[in-house]
Amino acid sequence: MPVNLNFQASVIDIQNDIPQKQDIFIVDTNVWFWETYNDAAFSIKSRDRYKLIDYSNYLIQAFRNEATLAYSGLTLAELAHIIEKNEYEIYRQSNSNITLKEYRHNYPRERLKVVAAVESSWEQVKDTAVPVNLNVNDETTDSALNRFKTQAIDGYDLLILEAISRAGAGDIKIITDDIDYVVVPGIEVFTSRRYIIQEAARQGKLLVR
Repeated sequence: MPVNLNFQASVIDIQNDIPQKQDIFIVDTNVWFWETYNDAAFSIKSRDRYKLIDYSNYLIQAFRNEATLAYSGLTLAELAHIIEKNEYEIYRQSNSNITLKEYRHNYPRERLKVVAAVESSWEQVKDTAVPVNLNVNDETTDSALNRFKTQAIDGYDLLILEAISRAGAGDIKIITDDIDYVVVPGIEVFTSRRYIIQEAARQGKLLVR
């Protein structure tokens, strides 16, 4: 069933855009995953190989053009989760009967591999981007919950949007392949996902800079 999306964000096709020095981008966790994790290709279907190419090319161009790439500390939690899940799925190819909890606690060598992969990815994030700090207190969570009532995004993204909103970085620009962000008003979604770009054009929300 097609996802019904009411586009509120402006959408920019990264294949037809040049990052500018004054740009400040928050980079979504999955983009960091594809860029920094060696075995990211394992979780990607052949039709989605663009994820490994298009976003990497855009990040490289942004770095060369001295645009600012940013991350939230919350990114670590999500990045660690998806890396562990991917390592688990790789291990299950030859050990299909174990659970994730068993994998996490009963196989110390595998755990060391997960830890090393997360540490490596996180160091690359920190070497490439600048942090956007977020104090997760009642004020932050209340604001996130209010956003949740009107914008269909997940919990990680709620708090990341709050982090960016409170950083005072001007217009929120996010590099992402996630369709959820397009329902958020007042932000710019930089993406290579064809469905988002085509639907944005249909709804009059495709922006050419």
